[in-house]
Amino acid sequence: MLSETKLSLLQQLAQNASKEEIIWTKGYLSGFLDRVELLGGITENNTIPSVTVKPLIVYGTETGNSKKVASNLLAAFKKNKIQAKAIDVFQYDVAKLEKESLVLFVMSTQGEGEFPQNAIPFYEKLKASNANFSKVSFAVLGLGDSSYPLFSNAGILLDEVLEEKGAKRLLPLVKADVDFAETVSIWESDLQKAFQNIDSNVTNEVKPTSSIVSSGKKNYLGKISHKVVLNDKGSDKETYHIEIESDDEISYEPGDALGVFPKNKEAEIQAIATYFEEEDYSILADKNVRGLSKKSLEAFSKLFEIEIIEEKANLLDIIQKHQPKKVKLEEVIALLLPIAPRLYSISSSSEAHEGQVHLTVNLNKFNVDDEIKTGLTSEFLADFPLEEQLEFYIHKNQNFRLPNEETDIIMIGPGTGIAPFRSFLAERDVTGAEGKNWLFFGEQHFVLDFYYQTEIQEWLTTGVLTKLDTAFSRDQERKIYVQDRIREKAKEFNSWLENGASIYICGQKNPMSQDVEQAIVEVISKERNISESDAKQVLEELENQGKYQKDVY
Repeated sequence: MLSETKLSLLQQLAQNASKEEIIWTKGYLSGFLDRVELLGGITENNTIPSVTVKPLIVYGTETGNSKKVASNLLAAFKKNKIQAKAIDVFQYDVAKLEKESLVLFVMSTQGEGEFPQNAIPFYEKLKASNANFSKVSFAVLGLGDSSYPLFSNAGILLDEVLEEKGAKRLLPLVKADVDFAETVSIWESDLQKAFQNIDSNVTNEVKPTSSIVSSGKKNYLGKISHKVVLNDKGSDKETYHIEIESDDEISYEPGDALGVFPKNKEAEIQAIATYFEEEDYSILADKNVRGLSKKSLEAFSKLFEIEIIEEKANLLDIIQKHQPKKVKLEEVIALLLPIAPRLYSISSSSEAHEGQVHLTVNLNKFNVDDEIKTGLTSEFLADFPLEEQLEFYIHKNQNFRLPNEETDIIMIGPGTGIAPFRSFLAERDVTGAEGKNWLFFGEQHFVLDFYYQTEIQEWLTTGVLTKLDTAFSRDQERKIYVQDRIREKAKEFNSWLENGASIYICGQKNPMSQDVEQAIVEVISKERNISESDAKQVLEELENQGKYQKDVY
């Protein structure tokens, strides 16, 4: 029997239908019934059978992607009446793990295949643990970027150590690329099937439809058509505005980044090969010999039987300083990683700068034993000849996107963090977006280091840029930073937030982004007369809603 509501709807349809439509409907329903009988009947309300498992989702993140995935999983599970919980790995005690029955890990990979900073203690304690994890079922989703040599390596290491400790793998490891939405959707579906099997005591393994979904990256060949230093003479900085053109149509959106494949300097790798009495230095061409991490230096310390105290150093500098014993070059190469691409936030808009993609690149300089050294990729771009072919790709960043055109935005981008906000403003200018725009920019000196000053002043004049607050730290005795300007404008800053504005931060992760976030928490706490703990929850909720986004490095 039909319910009164369904019967009423059917009667309304029948009354307004023609004879031909009724005949067609009769045939359709008859065919539908045949198909249902063939498939074994209709499941009432098409609902997924309820399950009793209570998974714990543990996520490790630095940029927020893993947290976002965990939050979305939690929401999907609750929708299907699955009682799940989610927790940051930093807040989770390894000692509790052996008491869990089902744990889902969402783990990002950083740097040279490393764990997020706040996940390292968990992993180290897990490796050292002698607990019995035989009652724990687990599944690992590793987030990463397939352009890098150690793709999703943190997820791989976590998956391996859990198995070594006796935990039972619910699903095989899944590695997700930068465009992870489809992979996560498939993983969620596979998990729900696996949950059904647990409840039904079914032991058949549920295999993911795909462990890696292609990110669809396309490598472009282009040329640098224009390059200029944005700093004036006398500045301590050397920051380049670079314009790239390609015969191919370059598809990107504001917020995306450009990936560059740098090359080693020939003289540098030749010197390394020569020291180890090897003539063919080409075998070092694609190996990273610059800015070796502490982990890599520890490995070379053992190989060379010397003490290396540097936290970060170039291989050639280590050789010249310590004159280590002569080993085979193959042994050296075995400890070197392939050169990883370097990502730079795009500072142009495809709508406003048709056929071009722009970068804002600071030449990375650092001091080693009173000698100035430079970063591999920034030097590679700074020295790259005009009109020669450059290989690159577009890195999609779905977690750093402009909101709808009516939404106000607050952009906080000191130094080269200005890059995506030049893209945002150019896009909003050319599209006529109605939302208000507030920019916080900082550098060392107003006269020497005010990047894109002419454009910014023009946007202020035309009203595209509603408000501008600058912080030039070295122009007065007391250093002033963007976070100080935020505190100074606390009342208006909070008012924008309460009226629905979105916040964006771009630039150095440590300490800039942390200092800025603390300033925002203090502003919310003060202006709303709530505790800082509650203010942090407000900011966290904004982040969950996609109204607080960070692109930090």
